[in-house]
Amino acid sequence: MASSTVDDERQSLLRHEGSGEQPQQATAHRIDKTTFHPLYFSQYFTKHLTRACGLVAISTFNYAFDQQGFNSTQAMDPFNKAFGHYDAGKGHYVLPAYYLSLLNSLVYVGFAFGAYIGSVISARYGRRMTIFTMSLWAIVTATILVTSGISLNRWQLLVGRVLNYIYIGMELSSVPVYQAEVVPTPIRGFMVGSYQVSLGIGGLIINTICKATSRIPNNNAWMIPYGLYFVIPTFVASCVWFIPEVRIAAPRSLIAFEGVLTWAKSPRWLLMKGRDDQALDALRKLRGKHGEVSPETELEHMRKSLFDEADKGTYADLFKGHNRRRTLITIMVAFFFQATGQVLSGHYGAVFVRSLGHVDPFTITVAQSGINTLTSFAGILMIDRVGRRPLWLTGSFFMGAALMAMGAFSVPKPTTYSLAVGIVSAMLVFQLVYVATLGPLYYTLVSEIPTGHLRDKSVRISAVTNVITIFVVAFTLPYLLERPGADLGGKVGFIYGGICFSSLVCGYFFLPELKGRSLEEIDVMFKAGLTLRSFGDVSGRLGPSRSR
Repeated sequence: MASSTVDDERQSLLRHEGSGEQPQQATAHRIDKTTFHPLYFSQYFTKHLTRACGLVAISTFNYAFDQQGFNSTQAMDPFNKAFGHYDAGKGHYVLPAYYLSLLNSLVYVGFAFGAYIGSVISARYGRRMTIFTMSLWAIVTATILVTSGISLNRWQLLVGRVLNYIYIGMELSSVPVYQAEVVPTPIRGFMVGSYQVSLGIGGLIINTICKATSRIPNNNAWMIPYGLYFVIPTFVASCVWFIPEVRIAAPRSLIAFEGVLTWAKSPRWLLMKGRDDQALDALRKLRGKHGEVSPETELEHMRKSLFDEADKGTYADLFKGHNRRRTLITIMVAFFFQATGQVLSGHYGAVFVRSLGHVDPFTITVAQSGINTLTSFAGILMIDRVGRRPLWLTGSFFMGAALMAMGAFSVPKPTTYSLAVGIVSAMLVFQLVYVATLGPLYYTLVSEIPTGHLRDKSVRISAVTNVITIFVVAFTLPYLLERPGADLGGKVGFIYGGICFSSLVCGYFFLPELKGRSLEEIDVMFKAGLTLRSFGDVSGRLGPSRSR
């Protein structure tokens, strides 16, 4: 029976917790984790896995194009002249606070819808169909955005951006899940966390272009960056679906060409659909000769894990038994991912720096993007080396400290050049720490913590939490920053810094350490009912339960 099996697992794990002994339920193949180093993980990448993950990374660029593109363009004088009004007190054109708020918050209505639709398509038709569908949709919304430069209708621009976030929601509901399912356990944190690196690279590209076009005195300054929104989805949609699936009867040249262009299917998804032979073939291509265990053994572990979870769950099941803890953890992670202040630098950074004076906002956005790329890459290298908990706790502390410093620099008035440099520097330090810690950790944790048969539903719940949180933060932030609202300016750092320290406390008590664990092993530990802080003390490799 399932209950007796779980009880046996729990007793075995508790017996060996912290003792240094190996649990009895171990796979036949053990891994010496001390030999693994993130800088030498090329052995885990086959050509099929590299191509699949590379295409996913390129797809993510478009998310950064939207987020960072609007961050920069809404600080451009031609953009503010086209969609705003002249502020005599400031001596230049500005966007009304209510419109700036809607432009950066209402988009998450589209994001929520996209996350739901994406997870439904992903679960029913596969991850590849999701990325194809969302890429086509992105081409449609890019057309709406670019033609707003002809109509100069601010509401068309707003609608276009809201619709574009349906694409982004679909991406977030499928890409990290796909990455978690296809990569080997030792590099799962690295690969899923690479989502943040892709955002950094995409942001660096679009912000560099925006800095160059910001000197153009007409609407081409912001229309050129929006025109780039066509490029990535067109390329990805063509590569994912233009060539059919690999077939043995196909000519060798077609198979080679197809291997470059097609997105490998998730072995777990194929197993869930009863396509065992295709799942084994996918594993052989993705793992090659250097997997932790043979493809046949790994497939058997997946099959047993899915057998244990054969009954399709409901949303109510997310809050029952051992799944309750897993769901609450993903909700916690999603909340702090958005509530700790990244909206200030990610959505309003250029506008905020422009309001300070003394510092060129477009230079800062390029510098910030460069920092994001380098530090997020360092962060994903540390996820599987240092672990989830240390990164979360360290990140929360230093993010809070940077925001508190930003708030302190914002107290004296007027804002001098030295104070402006201090405020911007503190914001950049916050961003540096965020993209190296909580940024990549979010994508890793929400994709590996849920149980297999509820993973898509759990991703939807975390996406809803993500959306609600960022909507509230993005909607209220313009009113907190400037008149006619609270006019706090950089003193908002005191608010978000406090939330960062709350993240530190919650992470200490409620975040488990999952470094080096397969998705099946995570299932075993949650079912065994171990305390969350003891997950990291369990040694050895664990196999899925053997019976229902």
